[in-house]
Amino acid sequence: MDLHLYNTLTRQIERFSPANPDRVTMYVCGPTVYNYPHIGNARPYTAFGVLAKLLRRQFPRLDYARNITDVDDKINEAARQRGVPIDVVTAQYTQAFHEDMAAIGVAGEFAPNLEPRATAHIPGIVRMCERLIALGHAYAAEGHVLFDVQTYAGYGRLSRRTIREMIAGARVEVAPYKRNPADFVLWKPSTPELPGWDSPWGRGRPGWHIECSAMAEEHLGDTIDIHAGGADLKFPHHENEIAQSVCAHGGAEFARHWLHNGFVTIEGRKMSKSLGNVLLINELRRLAPPEALRWLLLGAHYRQPLDWSEAALRQARTTLDRLYGTLRDLADVAVDGVEARADAVQAALADDLGTPQALAALSELARDAQKAAGPQARALAKARLLAAGRWLGLLQQDPQAWFQGGAAAIDVARIEALMAERAQARKDRNWSRSDEIRNELAGMGVVIEDTPQGARWKLG
Repeated sequence: MDLHLYNTLTRQIERFSPANPDRVTMYVCGPTVYNYPHIGNARPYTAFGVLAKLLRRQFPRLDYARNITDVDDKINEAARQRGVPIDVVTAQYTQAFHEDMAAIGVAGEFAPNLEPRATAHIPGIVRMCERLIALGHAYAAEGHVLFDVQTYAGYGRLSRRTIREMIAGARVEVAPYKRNPADFVLWKPSTPELPGWDSPWGRGRPGWHIECSAMAEEHLGDTIDIHAGGADLKFPHHENEIAQSVCAHGGAEFARHWLHNGFVTIEGRKMSKSLGNVLLINELRRLAPPEALRWLLLGAHYRQPLDWSEAALRQARTTLDRLYGTLRDLADVAVDGVEARADAVQAALADDLGTPQALAALSELARDAQKAAGPQARALAKARLLAAGRWLGLLQQDPQAWFQGGAAAIDVARIEALMAERAQARKDRNWSRSDEIRNELAGMGVVIEDTPQGARWKLG
């Protein structure tokens, strides 16, 4: 099944065809580790993780790199405010990032196999700066190295902005050592209290953009198949990556396909500290099952804005309740050895990562499973539902664990004992005691479902 992706560079959907079918390369801009990740940070890694799984199933090898930016002025400021070394900040928030990504299913086939860190690539960054200077595309000035945008005719091709628009949009510093106001920093000097490395231009540290170019070059080569990230990175970050990489590699294209995901808004408003509506993943994980967060992240097409709301999150959880309920009803059905395909889900994902259509197909498979009659039909329906879920990183836990919330804090033994006592009370027609137990369970956040097969419970 051919994969078609929208290319931001050409503004059209194209059939994906890697330069080397035996080794596909993809780079997704990773986090700057100075704080806990918020839900907007998770969107690219969720969406492009699904793309990674598709590529791994379609081609013999995918090299997927997602970097860690562990040298940055925001990190420096966070360390200064806390009075701790820089690496204390980066270690803490790198671990938090990994924990949050794993919780929402960005793991296994959905995760990168390469995670380069900027601080481990300083020699390569210095070499790239030296190369750009030697080729006439960069210059040294007052301890800085700057890229000369006038030497690259293609500057602005990705974002389709003029240099004047880019200067205004980037709010660039018009420093006296710049030849052109749009020139951007590749290397900058460090004061004694800041992290720094020796270089031909004095002790300093890299600029943000050059880090990704150097890491992509080392791990993926001069030209990569796919470069992806948030829409906010198109300019200046990705525009500057293109300029410095193309010029450092003698004119070779930096990335053949560019993908960008849309923004996440909160109840229709931009997420910002000033509005107090920044939703951290580690806090959301305490409010809702991580799988519900993942469902909601996949619920809008990756190129479109995604509006996060409490109502949408409740709906995601309710939908997953229904799907896991279907699997619970099929708990007695064995699927070992049953071959099943998820053609509708695969087709949706192959069409520019159509995750909303894939989720709709998943729900349709659940409805089919509910209607299935006979051992073979039920086994095939269950196998198809599980196979479809695997493509999206959903429905892979035990249904009972889902309904119990997967939380160690709940007293499962107490709940089960009350459920057994309630069943006996109902058998004895002791309705008042049955109601008392229902109310007690409700106070514990437990919802009872009375079915023809008996009473079941789940966390509400």
